[in-house]
Amino acid sequence: MLPKILVVDDTPANLVAMRRLLADCGAQLIEATSGNEALALCLDHRFALILLDVNMPDMDGFEVVQLLAETDQLRDTPVIFVTAAYADDMNRLKGYRFGAVDYISKPVNDVILQSKVRVFLELYSARAQLQLAMDELSARNQQLVEEVAERERAEAQVRHQATHDMLTGLPNRTLFHDRLRTAIQRAPRHGIGFALALLDVDGFKQVNDRHGHPAGDALLIVIAERLRQHLRVNDSVARLGGDEFALILEDISDTGSLLDRCRSIGAMLAEPYPLQGRNGDFVANVSASIGITYHDDSVGNDEALIQAADRALYQAKEGGKNRCVLVV
Repeated sequence: MLPKILVVDDTPANLVAMRRLLADCGAQLIEATSGNEALALCLDHRFALILLDVNMPDMDGFEVVQLLAETDQLRDTPVIFVTAAYADDMNRLKGYRFGAVDYISKPVNDVILQSKVRVFLELYSARAQLQLAMDELSARNQQLVEEVAERERAEAQVRHQATHDMLTGLPNRTLFHDRLRTAIQRAPRHGIGFALALLDVDGFKQVNDRHGHPAGDALLIVIAERLRQHLRVNDSVARLGGDEFALILEDISDTGSLLDRCRSIGAMLAEPYPLQGRNGDFVANVSASIGITYHDDSVGNDEALIQAADRALYQAKEGGKNRCVLVV
C-alpha cells in the first residue's frame, strides 16, 4: 500500500501545481482546502507527511499544527509548512515551535520540494519497517512466553505423574516416603507426635472378581476421595498400590484420640458405595483393616515405622478385619 501525503491549500491552482510536482513521488496524494477539512482527513487516514499552507481563512496552519499536536494519534505526523508568507526567521521559528518539521517558501522550488518529500517518505518507510520488525519481535516473544509456559506445564505434569497415583490422584509410594521422612524430621522440633496408619480394603477382591476391574477401579477412586475429604488439612494420604493406602496423621497428643480418629475413618469407609459393574448398577459394601503405630523417639527411621504399622495391620486382618489395631 502506498504511503499517503496530505496537501492542504485554499488555492486550487496551488493544489494542481503540487499534484503535478509530486505525481511520481511514490505516494498517494490527498487534498484539503481548509484547516477543518485537513483535521477531519487526519482522523480517517494515516499520513506519511502533511504539506500545509500557513495563510488560510478561518483556521491558519499554525492552529492546525497545534491541534494535531494535542491528539495522541496525530502528534507524530511530520508537517512541512509551504507558504509565501512568514518567510523571515522569526516566523520560521514560530512554525517550528508549533510543531512543523520543515519550511518551504513559495514559489516552490521543484527540486527542493521533491527532495524533501523523498526524505520524509524514506523516513516513513523506515519507521514502518521498524514497527513491523517490532511487531514481529513482540509476537515472537509472546510465542516464546507461551512455549515456556507450556513446557513448564508439561514438566509440572511429569513431576506430578512421577509422585502421584495415576488412578486416584493421591500421592504414590515415592511421595509417601518423602512425606513420612519429613514428618519424622519435624516431630522433635515441634514436640507434637504423629501416627502412621496402613489401611487395606476388606472385600475389594470380591468386587473385582464379581463386577470387573473397572468397577474395582471406580471403588478405589471413591475410597480415595472419601479419605481426602475426611482427613484434616495437615494430614497426608497415599495409595501404596492395589487396595493399600497409607495415612500420616499429624498433631497426635494421645493414643486414645488416635484410635478414635482411625475408627471414624473405618466407619466412613464402611458406608455403602453405589457403583456400576459389568452387569449393571450395584452397591459395594466393603470395610477397612487399619494398622496404626505412633511415632516416638524409639523409632529409628521411616522403614521401622512402616514395619510397625504393617505388623499392626496384619493383626487387624487376622483378628477378623474391619477393625483398628494400634502397636505402640
